[in-house]
Amino acid sequence: MRKVLIGGIGNVLLGDDGVGPYVARLLAARYEFAAGVEVADLGTPALDLIDHFTTNDAVILIDSVNTEADPGTVLLYRKPDIMRHSPAVRMDPHSPALVDALLSAELFGVAPADVLLVGIKGESYEPVCDLSKPVKASMEQAIAEVLGELDRLGVEYRRRQNPAEPGIWWATAEQMETPLAT
Repeated sequence: MRKVLIGGIGNVLLGDDGVGPYVARLLAARYEFAAGVEVADLGTPALDLIDHFTTNDAVILIDSVNTEADPGTVLLYRKPDIMRHSPAVRMDPHSPALVDALLSAELFGVAPADVLLVGIKGESYEPVCDLSKPVKASMEQAIAEVLGELDRLGVEYRRRQNPAEPGIWWATAEQMETPLAT
């Protein structure tokens, strides 16, 4: 049995920075995963992120990224892509922790074999709990990328017949009224 972590990274109180936890909660509500798969809202981790690496064979992270792409663009970064950046380079608001934790895990020989960062280019990081329209529109693609990675890894999942409530407590009523694809 492969141990896989699907982790949403971000601060839900800072606009598009909260896209990682939002996507993670949607995945957990809509899908059932094979034993050994954990879906978690990791918040804004620091070097404690290494703890999540040491216990898993594969890690799929979802986070906002800061790139030259248009807001809402979904980009994939594999382990070698992440490792190319020195810890001082910020790929996203949490990349120093990600890069440092991954480098440390590699140094100690406890890094997962497979790491994928599903990055979503944010538009606004203002202190609000709403996602921008371009980022919200990209969440279905981000979910598809996570499921595609599970397929690549040979990890089973299935859509829930009756999706659970995603528990996105920070979203405004207006944001929750806009239906997401189910």
